[in-house]
Amino acid sequence: MTIWIASTNRDNWEVIKKKNLWGVPKRNKNSIERSKPEDKILIFVKQENVGDTILPSAITAAFEITSKPFEDVSQVFIKPSTMPGEENFPFRIKLKPVKIFNEPLDFKSLIPNLEFITNKIQWTGHLRTAMRIIPEEDYEFILKAAETPRG
Repeated sequence: MTIWIASTNRDNWEVIKKKNLWGVPKRNKNSIERSKPEDKILIFVKQENVGDTILPSAITAAFEITSKPFEDVSQVFIKPSTMPGEENFPFRIKLKPVKIFNEPLDFKSLIPNLEFITNKIQWTGHLRTAMRIIPEEDYEFILKAAETPRG
């Protein structure tokens, strides 16, 4: 089993949650093609500005992959305004929820304990690609952190 972390925005997080589906742009076809049913995937949402409010980077859920990668060009995902060209994230996998977090888990507070974040200061570079493999220890740490009451 491989464990992945998928980077998205809040609009597409809503699509993922509603449709149990993950999709990547054409340039990330090779990454998604390495995924397999029973792999696990965490959803990471990037920091976003909404009016005067800054919504921090967060982990929102854990899913299990339930399909082999497939191509579908139907318009499901919302192309971020920062992404050039026409893109509908045609390379996709079906998902089954493992845990949808009641509250998004603040990502910055996790960084000191995450093995895959080797540069703790300029950590965003570790999440620039649509999806990447992370160690099982990081996955377990994140799930445990999501269960810990936050105040």
